[in-house]
Amino acid sequence: MRAMNPASETAPHLVFDRVLLRRRLARAAALGPEIFLLERAAEDMADRLLAVKRTFSTAVDLGTPTSALATALSGHPAVERLIRAAPLAGDLVPPAVVADEEALPFAAGSLDLVVSALALQSVNDLPGVLAQVRRALKPDGLFMGALLGGGSLTELRQAFAIAESETTGGLSPRVAPFADVRDLGALLQRAGFALPVTDVDRVVVRYSSPFTLFADLRRMGGANALNERRRVPLRRATLLRAAEVYAERFADPDGKVRATFEIVFLSGWAPHESQQKPLRPGTARMRLADALKVPEQPLPPGDEPG
Repeated sequence: MRAMNPASETAPHLVFDRVLLRRRLARAAALGPEIFLLERAAEDMADRLLAVKRTFSTAVDLGTPTSALATALSGHPAVERLIRAAPLAGDLVPPAVVADEEALPFAAGSLDLVVSALALQSVNDLPGVLAQVRRALKPDGLFMGALLGGGSLTELRQAFAIAESETTGGLSPRVAPFADVRDLGALLQRAGFALPVTDVDRVVVRYSSPFTLFADLRRMGGANALNERRRVPLRRATLLRAAEVYAERFADPDGKVRATFEIVFLSGWAPHESQQKPLRPGTARMRLADALKVPEQPLPPGDEPG
Protein backbone atom coordinates (compact mmCIF):
# COMPACT_ATOMS: atom_id res chain seq x y z
CA MET A 1 0.00 0.00 0.00
CA ARG A 2 1.35 3.40 -0.94
CA ALA A 3 1.63 5.86 1.91
CA MET A 4 -0.06 9.18 1.31
CA ASN A 5 2.25 12.12 1.05
CA PRO A 6 1.40 14.46 3.91
CA ALA A 7 1.93 17.42 1.59
CA SER A 8 -1.08 16.38 -0.48
CA GLU A 9 -4.71 16.38 0.52
CA THR A 10 -5.36 13.24 -1.52
CA ALA A 11 -3.15 10.49 -2.88
CA PRO A 12 -1.79 11.57 -6.30
CA HIS A 13 -2.58 9.67 -9.46
CA LEU A 14 0.43 7.48 -10.29
CA VAL A 15 1.40 8.71 -13.73
CA PHE A 16 4.97 7.36 -13.61
CA ASP A 17 6.39 3.98 -12.68
CA ARG A 18 9.16 5.34 -10.47
CA VAL A 19 10.93 1.97 -10.14
CA LEU A 20 11.08 1.61 -13.92
CA LEU A 21 12.16 5.24 -14.22
CA ARG A 22 15.19 4.55 -12.01
CA ARG A 23 16.06 1.55 -14.21
CA ARG A 24 15.82 3.79 -17.28
CA LEU A 25 18.18 6.30 -15.67
CA ALA A 26 20.62 3.53 -14.71
CA ARG A 27 20.59 2.23 -18.29
CA ALA A 28 21.23 5.74 -19.61
CA ALA A 29 24.23 6.09 -17.29
CA ALA A 30 25.59 2.74 -18.51
CA LEU A 31 25.13 3.70 -22.17
CA GLY A 32 26.78 7.08 -21.62
CA PRO A 33 24.22 9.77 -20.86
CA GLU A 34 23.21 12.38 -23.41
CA ILE A 35 23.32 15.64 -21.45
CA PHE A 36 23.10 18.52 -23.93
CA LEU A 37 19.69 19.58 -22.56
CA LEU A 38 20.90 19.19 -18.97
CA GLU A 39 23.97 21.28 -19.68
CA ARG A 40 21.86 23.99 -21.30
CA ALA A 41 19.50 24.12 -18.30
CA ALA A 42 22.38 24.00 -15.81
CA GLU A 43 24.31 26.84 -17.45
CA ASP A 44 21.17 28.96 -17.62
CA MET A 45 20.44 28.37 -13.94
CA ALA A 46 24.01 29.26 -12.99
CA ASP A 47 23.66 32.53 -14.92
CA ARG A 48 20.35 33.29 -13.20
CA LEU A 49 21.93 32.80 -9.78
CA LEU A 50 24.55 35.41 -10.66
CA ALA A 51 21.73 37.96 -10.76
CA VAL A 52 20.80 37.15 -7.15
CA LYS A 53 23.03 39.39 -5.09
CA ARG A 54 23.47 37.14 -2.06
CA THR A 55 25.26 34.00 -0.90
CA PHE A 56 23.55 30.70 -0.07
CA SER A 57 25.33 28.77 2.67
CA THR A 58 23.64 25.37 2.20
CA ALA A 59 22.23 24.36 -1.17
CA VAL A 60 20.73 21.08 -2.42
CA ASP A 61 20.74 19.84 -6.02
CA LEU A 62 17.51 17.83 -6.04
CA GLY A 63 17.18 14.89 -8.42
CA THR A 64 19.27 16.19 -11.34
CA PRO A 65 20.09 12.97 -13.25
CA THR A 66 23.83 13.69 -13.70
CA SER A 67 26.45 15.97 -12.20
CA ALA A 68 25.79 18.63 -14.90
CA LEU A 69 24.18 21.11 -12.51
CA ALA A 70 26.68 20.47 -9.72
CA THR A 71 29.49 21.08 -12.22
CA ALA A 72 27.91 24.34 -13.40
CA LEU A 73 27.61 25.53 -9.79
CA SER A 74 31.09 24.42 -8.72
CA GLY A 75 32.91 27.51 -7.51
CA HIS A 76 29.83 29.65 -8.10
CA PRO A 77 30.02 32.86 -6.04
CA ALA A 78 26.43 32.46 -4.80
CA VAL A 79 26.82 28.88 -3.50
CA GLU A 80 29.05 28.01 -0.57
CA ARG A 81 28.15 24.32 -0.09
CA LEU A 82 26.19 22.12 -2.49
CA ILE A 83 24.72 18.73 -1.55
CA ARG A 84 23.48 16.44 -4.31
CA ALA A 85 20.34 14.41 -3.60
CA ALA A 86 19.24 11.86 -6.21
CA PRO A 87 17.49 8.45 -6.28
CA LEU A 88 20.53 6.62 -7.74
CA ALA A 89 23.98 6.53 -6.15
CA GLY A 90 25.55 6.60 -9.64
CA ASP A 91 28.10 9.39 -9.84
CA LEU A 92 27.18 10.87 -6.44
CA VAL A 93 30.22 11.96 -4.47
CA PRO A 94 30.22 13.52 -0.99
CA PRO A 95 28.54 15.65 0.10
CA ALA A 96 25.57 13.72 -1.29
CA VAL A 97 22.56 11.69 -0.21
CA VAL A 98 20.53 9.00 -1.99
CA ALA A 99 16.94 10.22 -1.77
CA ASP A 100 13.67 10.07 -3.68
CA GLU A 101 12.45 13.47 -4.86
CA GLU A 102 9.00 12.63 -3.47
CA ALA A 103 10.26 12.05 0.09
CA LEU A 104 12.83 14.67 1.03
CA PRO A 105 15.07 13.82 4.02
CA PHE A 106 15.75 17.45 4.99
CA ALA A 107 14.55 19.11 8.18
CA ALA A 108 12.18 22.05 8.02
CA GLY A 109 13.99 25.36 7.64
CA SER A 110 17.40 23.73 7.08
CA LEU A 111 18.29 24.85 3.54
CA ASP A 112 19.09 28.19 1.94
CA LEU A 113 18.75 27.10 -1.70
CA VAL A 114 17.21 24.16 -3.61
CA VAL A 115 17.95 23.71 -7.31
CA SER A 116 16.81 20.97 -9.68
CA ALA A 117 17.37 20.39 -13.41
CA LEU A 118 15.14 18.21 -15.61
CA ALA A 119 14.03 15.84 -12.85
CA LEU A 120 10.78 17.00 -11.30
CA GLN A 121 8.69 16.54 -14.47
CA SER A 122 8.76 12.80 -13.63
CA VAL A 123 7.37 12.87 -10.09
CA ASN A 124 3.82 11.73 -9.38
CA ASP A 125 3.06 14.44 -6.82
CA LEU A 126 4.64 17.67 -8.00
CA PRO A 127 2.48 19.86 -5.69
CA GLY A 128 3.62 17.72 -2.76
CA VAL A 129 7.28 17.90 -3.77
CA LEU A 130 7.12 21.69 -4.09
CA ALA A 131 5.46 21.91 -0.66
CA GLN A 132 8.24 19.76 0.83
CA VAL A 133 10.88 21.98 -0.78
CA ARG A 134 9.12 25.05 0.59
CA ARG A 135 9.16 23.58 4.15
CA ALA A 136 12.83 22.60 3.88
CA LEU A 137 13.86 26.15 2.99
CA LYS A 138 14.72 28.76 5.56
CA PRO A 139 12.70 32.00 5.45
CA ASP A 140 13.85 33.94 2.38
CA GLY A 141 15.37 30.75 0.94
CA LEU A 142 15.21 30.24 -2.83
CA PHE A 143 13.95 27.40 -5.02
CA MET A 144 15.05 27.35 -8.64
CA GLY A 145 14.08 24.53 -10.99
CA ALA A 146 13.98 23.54 -14.65
CA LEU A 147 11.42 21.05 -15.95
CA LEU A 148 10.38 19.81 -19.36
CA GLY A 149 7.26 21.71 -20.39
CA GLY A 150 4.04 20.89 -22.21
CA GLY A 151 5.33 21.50 -25.74
CA SER A 152 8.15 18.97 -25.43
CA LEU A 153 8.27 16.14 -27.99
CA THR A 154 4.98 17.17 -29.58
CA GLU A 155 6.19 15.75 -32.91
CA LEU A 156 6.89 12.33 -31.38
CA ARG A 157 3.53 12.33 -29.62
CA GLN A 158 1.69 12.95 -32.89
CA ALA A 159 3.71 10.41 -34.87
CA PHE A 160 3.08 7.59 -32.38
CA ALA A 161 -0.63 8.44 -32.11
CA ILE A 162 -1.05 8.10 -35.87
CA ALA A 163 1.13 4.98 -36.12
CA GLU A 164 -0.63 3.12 -33.31
CA SER A 165 -4.11 3.94 -34.54
CA GLU A 166 -3.17 2.60 -37.97
CA THR A 167 -1.30 -0.54 -36.86
CA THR A 168 -3.16 -1.61 -33.71
CA GLY A 169 -6.50 0.16 -33.95
CA GLY A 170 -6.00 1.93 -30.62
CA LEU A 171 -3.78 4.23 -28.60
CA SER A 172 -1.60 3.75 -25.54
CA PRO A 173 0.49 6.30 -23.59
CA ARG A 174 3.90 6.66 -25.24
CA VAL A 175 5.11 10.17 -24.38
CA ALA A 176 4.89 11.61 -20.88
CA PRO A 177 2.45 14.47 -20.21
CA PHE A 178 4.38 17.61 -19.28
CA ALA A 179 2.96 20.54 -17.35
CA ASP A 180 2.13 23.88 -18.94
CA VAL A 181 4.12 26.92 -17.79
CA ARG A 182 0.98 28.61 -16.43
CA ASP A 183 0.11 25.53 -14.38
CA LEU A 184 3.62 25.46 -12.90
CA GLY A 185 3.34 29.08 -11.83
CA ALA A 186 0.06 28.29 -10.08
CA LEU A 187 1.66 25.29 -8.34
CA LEU A 188 4.41 27.51 -6.91
CA GLN A 189 1.77 29.76 -5.40
CA ARG A 190 -0.20 26.80 -4.10
CA ALA A 191 2.94 25.46 -2.38
CA GLY A 192 3.34 28.76 -0.55
CA PHE A 193 6.19 30.35 -2.48
CA ALA A 194 6.45 34.12 -2.64
CA LEU A 195 7.42 36.08 -5.76
CA PRO A 196 6.98 33.11 -8.16
CA VAL A 197 8.48 33.45 -11.64
CA THR A 198 8.23 31.12 -14.65
CA ASP A 199 9.54 31.37 -18.20
CA VAL A 200 10.24 29.04 -21.12
CA ASP A 201 13.26 28.23 -23.27
CA ARG A 202 12.08 26.52 -26.46
CA VAL A 203 14.75 24.35 -28.05
CA VAL A 204 14.40 22.75 -31.49
CA VAL A 205 16.93 19.97 -32.14
CA ARG A 206 17.50 18.49 -35.59
CA TYR A 207 18.28 14.81 -36.10
CA SER A 208 19.41 12.83 -39.11
CA SER A 209 16.47 10.44 -38.58
CA PRO A 210 13.78 9.64 -35.98
CA PHE A 211 15.86 6.65 -34.87
CA THR A 212 18.68 8.99 -33.84
CA LEU A 213 16.16 10.84 -31.65
CA PHE A 214 14.99 7.53 -30.15
CA ALA A 215 18.59 6.66 -29.26
CA ASP A 216 19.11 10.06 -27.62
CA LEU A 217 15.95 9.66 -25.54
CA ARG A 218 17.20 6.31 -24.23
CA ARG A 219 20.50 7.96 -23.24
CA MET A 220 18.55 10.71 -21.48
CA GLY A 221 16.64 8.13 -19.45
CA GLY A 222 13.55 9.34 -21.29
CA ALA A 223 12.16 6.07 -22.62
CA ASN A 224 8.55 5.27 -21.73
CA ALA A 225 8.10 4.89 -17.96
CA LEU A 226 4.39 5.71 -17.78
CA ASN A 227 2.42 3.64 -15.31
CA GLU A 228 -0.39 3.01 -17.81
CA ARG A 229 1.89 2.03 -20.68
CA ARG A 230 1.03 -1.05 -22.70
CA ARG A 231 2.83 -3.99 -21.02
CA VAL A 232 3.80 -5.75 -24.24
CA PRO A 233 6.80 -4.99 -26.46
CA LEU A 234 6.29 -2.26 -29.04
CA ARG A 235 5.39 -3.83 -32.36
CA ARG A 236 8.00 -3.44 -35.05
CA ALA A 237 5.33 -2.31 -37.52
CA THR A 238 4.23 0.43 -35.14
CA LEU A 239 7.78 1.67 -34.60
CA LEU A 240 8.55 1.74 -38.32
CA ARG A 241 5.27 3.50 -39.11
CA ALA A 242 5.92 6.09 -36.37
CA ALA A 243 9.35 6.82 -37.86
CA GLU A 244 7.79 7.10 -41.31
CA VAL A 245 5.08 9.52 -40.13
CA TYR A 246 7.67 11.54 -38.24
CA ALA A 247 9.85 11.91 -41.34
CA GLU A 248 6.85 12.78 -43.52
CA ARG A 249 5.48 15.50 -41.24
CA PHE A 250 8.44 16.98 -39.37
CA ALA A 251 11.38 16.94 -41.79
CA ASP A 252 13.20 19.99 -43.13
CA PRO A 253 14.12 20.29 -46.84
CA ASP A 254 17.53 18.73 -46.13
CA GLY A 255 15.85 15.60 -44.76
CA LYS A 256 16.65 16.16 -41.09
CA VAL A 257 13.78 15.90 -38.62
CA ARG A 258 12.91 18.33 -35.83
CA ALA A 259 12.31 17.58 -32.16
CA THR A 260 10.98 20.28 -29.84
CA PHE A 261 11.94 20.53 -26.19
CA GLU A 262 10.53 23.14 -23.82
CA ILE A 263 12.56 23.90 -20.71
CA VAL A 264 10.40 25.68 -18.15
CA PHE A 265 12.39 27.62 -15.55
CA LEU A 266 10.64 28.38 -12.30
CA SER A 267 11.67 30.06 -9.09
CA GLY A 268 10.11 31.11 -5.83
CA TRP A 269 11.13 32.30 -2.38
CA ALA A 270 10.18 31.00 1.03
CA PRO A 271 8.19 33.90 2.52
CA HIS A 272 9.97 36.44 4.71
CA GLU A 273 8.88 39.77 6.13
CA SER A 274 11.64 41.61 4.27
CA GLN A 275 10.27 40.66 0.85
CA GLN A 276 8.44 43.15 -1.32
CA LYS A 277 4.68 42.72 -1.16
CA PRO A 278 2.10 43.88 -3.71
CA LEU A 279 -0.11 46.79 -2.74
CA ARG A 280 -3.78 46.18 -2.11
CA PRO A 281 -6.05 47.53 -4.86
CA GLY A 282 -6.80 51.21 -4.29
CA THR A 283 -3.84 51.87 -1.97
CA ALA A 284 -1.36 53.20 -4.54
CA ARG A 285 0.10 56.60 -3.65
CA MET A 286 1.13 57.61 -7.15
CA ARG A 287 -0.78 57.83 -10.41
CA LEU A 288 0.55 55.70 -13.30
CA ALA A 289 1.07 58.83 -15.42
CA ASP A 290 3.22 60.35 -12.68
CA ALA A 291 5.26 57.16 -12.26
CA LEU A 292 5.95 57.04 -16.01
CA LYS A 293 6.63 60.81 -16.09
CA VAL A 294 4.23 61.45 -18.96
CA PRO A 295 1.31 63.87 -19.20
CA GLU A 296 -2.07 62.34 -18.55
CA GLN A 297 -4.22 62.27 -21.69
CA PRO A 298 -8.02 62.50 -21.38
CA LEU A 299 -10.11 59.89 -23.18
CA PRO A 300 -11.78 60.97 -26.42
CA PRO A 301 -15.52 61.77 -26.05
CA GLY A 302 -17.57 58.60 -26.03
CA ASP A 303 -14.69 56.37 -24.89
CA GLU A 304 -15.27 56.84 -21.17
CA PRO A 305 -15.59 53.52 -19.29
CA GLY A 306 -19.09 52.39 -18.38
